Amino acid sequence: MRYPDGGGLSAEGRARREKLRLQAAQMFGQGMKPVQVARCLRVSTKSAYQWRRCWRADGDAALASKGPGGAACRLGEQQLARLRAALDLGPAVYGWWSQDQRWTLARVTALRAGICNQVRRLPAARFR
Repeated sequence: MRYPDGGGLSAEGRARREKLRLQAAQMFGQGMKPVQVARCLRVSTKSAYQWRRCWRADGDAALASKGPGGAACRLGEQQLARLRAALDLGPAVYGWWSQDQRWTLARVTALRAGICNQVRRLPAARFR
């Protein structure tokens, strides 16, 4: 499940999911098939097969949580503080439509480039 505050599961969610994976490892060690493990743990068979593949390759350590996903922030503490303060002022202060007080991805990217001297490309939308 994805959340707007940074993506991925919360710390509690990651711990709960890791516990499931480690339970699955014990079941695989007892000779249970992935379909049985999936049924017992109430997960998809795809997950159970993937966990077994990882477990066979690297043991229990392969099923341990790797922490939150996503890239690490490239801004320093001072840059991050300046960006937060600028975002709190709102887009109208920077000349963006006073009637539309929402921060868009394009506006935040432009603000970051101006304040932090870091130019980042906007992610491209892909349509299939």
